[in-house]
Amino acid sequence: MLAIKVIEPKVAYHKTTILKQLNNLILNTMILKRIQLLLLASILVLGVSCKQNSKKEDSSVSGAESTTTEMKTPEKKEEVKKVKVAMESKSDSNVSGNVVFKEENGKVSMTAVFDGLTPGEHAIHLHENADCSAADGSSAGGHWNPTFEKHGKWGDSEGYHKGDIGNFQADENGNGTITFDTDQWCIGCGDEKKDILGKSVIVHQGTDDFTSQPSGDAGGRISCGGVIQ
Repeated sequence: MLAIKVIEPKVAYHKTTILKQLNNLILNTMILKRIQLLLLASILVLGVSCKQNSKKEDSSVSGAESTTTEMKTPEKKEEVKKVKVAMESKSDSNVSGNVVFKEENGKVSMTAVFDGLTPGEHAIHLHENADCSAADGSSAGGHWNPTFEKHGKWGDSEGYHKGDIGNFQADENGNGTITFDTDQWCIGCGDEKKDILGKSVIVHQGTDDFTSQPSGDAGGRISCGGVIQ
């Protein structure tokens, strides 16, 4: 009986120890599984986040490339056409000068500077030919009048020539300047009713009265220059 009493506690002790170890093993296994699940979830979250960041970066790069491309594309500038006319003396005068025509934004501007004029008012017109070979300027032909209107002041509702620029003043030293601009002219556009190339600039001795036909009774031609590119 004594031997049995000694052995029973040892067996009970071993059983308790084994049960504790099993419980610890089960607990550790559950903890490991939870850790594994947490790690897996973290990896998935990181993977999704990286993909989203990658897409954002790609989008940013694409946008930057697009912006760069747009910035590199130069804006097309409108062509500015320009013609300079050297004026010759005619009819035994001492008149000389320069006339500059410039086309920009659908308009042609004219800036003319003269010297050697008699003080007072002088008429200036565009004539139909760029030929200034005649001593009196007659080779330039008549007023440029592609619309076959009667002579008059520029803008007159009753009619005017496309070459009827008008009058300008020469000072006591014989110097004169005139500026003019219109959208009814062009430089080299090929429109016969607008193109001033192939025409000539004529300065007259007298004043245009805007009434007398066909040229305003402006007197002799004292300077001529062909509008040629």
